[in-house]
Amino acid sequence: MAKYVAAIDQGTTSTRCMIFNHAGEPVASHQLEHEQIYPQPGWVEHDPLEIWARTEDVVREAMRKAGASPDDIAAVGVTNQRETTVVWDKNTGKPYYNAIVWQDTRTDRIVNAFARDGGQDRFRAKVGLPLATYFSGPKVKWILENVDGVREAAERGDAIFGNIDTWIIWNLTGGPDGGKHVTDVTNASRTMLMNLETLDWDDEIVNIMGIPKSMLPEIRPSSEVYGHTKANGPFGSVIRVAGDLGDQQAATVGQVCFSPGEAKNTYGTGCFMLLNTGTEPVPSESGLLTTLCYKFGDEPAVYALEGSIAITGALVQWIRDNLKMIEKSSEIEELARTVEDNGGIYFVPAFSGLFAPYWRNDARGAIVGLTRYVNRGHIARAVLEATAYQTAEVLEAMEKDSGVELTALKVDGGMVFNDTLMQFQSDILGVPVVRPKVAETTALGAAYAAGYAVGFWTSYDEMRENWGVDKRWEPKMDEAKREKQYKEWKKAVTRTFDWIEED
Repeated sequence: MAKYVAAIDQGTTSTRCMIFNHAGEPVASHQLEHEQIYPQPGWVEHDPLEIWARTEDVVREAMRKAGASPDDIAAVGVTNQRETTVVWDKNTGKPYYNAIVWQDTRTDRIVNAFARDGGQDRFRAKVGLPLATYFSGPKVKWILENVDGVREAAERGDAIFGNIDTWIIWNLTGGPDGGKHVTDVTNASRTMLMNLETLDWDDEIVNIMGIPKSMLPEIRPSSEVYGHTKANGPFGSVIRVAGDLGDQQAATVGQVCFSPGEAKNTYGTGCFMLLNTGTEPVPSESGLLTTLCYKFGDEPAVYALEGSIAITGALVQWIRDNLKMIEKSSEIEELARTVEDNGGIYFVPAFSGLFAPYWRNDARGAIVGLTRYVNRGHIARAVLEATAYQTAEVLEAMEKDSGVELTALKVDGGMVFNDTLMQFQSDILGVPVVRPKVAETTALGAAYAAGYAVGFWTSYDEMRENWGVDKRWEPKMDEAKREKQYKEWKKAVTRTFDWIEED
C-alpha cells in the first residue's frame, strides 16, 4: 500500500520535490535553482525547458533520498509560481519564447491601453483583479503580438498556453505524447481571463485580449486525478497526477486554513497573504484581489481575498547579488542585529511597481530618510522591515474588506526562520505571529490536494490534525512607537509614485 504523497513545488527561483508521509511530515526533499533572465529593465524571464529539466532532476533525487519506489507514492501534486506565462508548440513541446515571469512589467502599455476604456477596474467585477502587468492574459497577448509566427500557430491550433502548473502537468503526463493540457481554478483565476462565478474562461475578455480560445487549458478542480505520469518519466512508473494549486493557495491549504476568516502569509520572493472568505467571492474595495482559494473535487469552490506584494525575499537577494553586502541570504539577520533600529530610513522596494493595496505600475524603488549616520546595518534592518510594513498594509486592507479582525497570523516560507523579522512583524501588526512545524506549507498543500483526491487523506479534520505550532512571537512594541513608524513608512511609499511616466 502507498505510504507517501509527492509534491512538485515549482517556484520563482527554484524547483523542489518533497515527499510527505500521512502525518504531513517531509520524508525527503531536493531543490535546484534555475537562471533568472533579465533581457532589459523591467523584463524577467525563465527558460521553460530548464525548469522542466530541473523538475525531472529533483523528482529523481527526492525519490532516491526517500528510498521510495513508485509503488510507495499514492499520487503527485503540483504547485507553482503563478501568472508566469509559457506558450509552446503542442506537437514538439518546444516553447516559442521564454516564460514571462509574474514580476515582469513589459505589458504596461497593453494594460494602460485596456484601462483607457473603463479604467483599472474594467474587468474586476468578473475576474476579481485590477488591470496590472502581474497577470497572465496580457503576457499571452504580448507573445502573440511580438514573437514571430506565434499568432499563426495559435490560429492553427498548434500554440498552447499555460501557467507553469500547466507546463509541468503537460510534460509529466506525456508532453507531445498525450500530455494533459489542464489548469486548476486557482491558477486560472490569475490569468484575468476566468469568470469567478462560472469558473470558466470568459468569452468577452478572451476576445477583447485577442487570444484564440484553443490556446487555453481546460479548467479543472484543484484536487482531482488529471492523468498519469509516464513510465519513462522522472518517477519511473505510472503515478496519478491529482493535485494542482497556485503556490499561495497551496500554502493556504498547507496551513489548513479551511474555515472562513482563517489567514496565512507566505514570505518568499514576494509576500502573499490570503484570507479564506468561504464559498462566495468577496469584492474588494481596498486594493486586494478576489481570487479562488481552492476547489476539491465536486465540492463547492472556496474563495479568498489576497494581498500580493512583489518584492520581499527578492530584496534580500538584491542586497546579496547586486550590492554584494552579504554573501548568503541568511546573513541579513546578523547584519541587521548590529544596530538597534533602522536609523530613520525606509526602503520601499517598488522594483516592478507596487502591488496590493496600491497597484501602481508607475512606482519605482526608493530609500528615504538617508543621513550620514546610516550604515550597512541600518540598510539591512530597513530591508527586513520593508517586508513587515508591506504585510501590515495588506492586513489593514483585509480587515477593512472582510470586517474580520485577525487575532493571529499563520506564517510560512523561507523568511520565517528570521527571528528578527518575525518579531518585528508581530510588533508592527500588534498580533501574535505563529510558525507551524512544517514551514514549507506550499509543497504540503499540493500534497494534501493530491492525497485528498485519491483517498490518502479522507477529511479536512485529518489534515488539520497534522498542523502544529513550532514557534510563536508576541508583540512587544508600544502603540505610540508602532503608529509613528507605520505613518513614516506610508509617507515613504508615496515618494515612489509617478516615477515612470507614459510616453
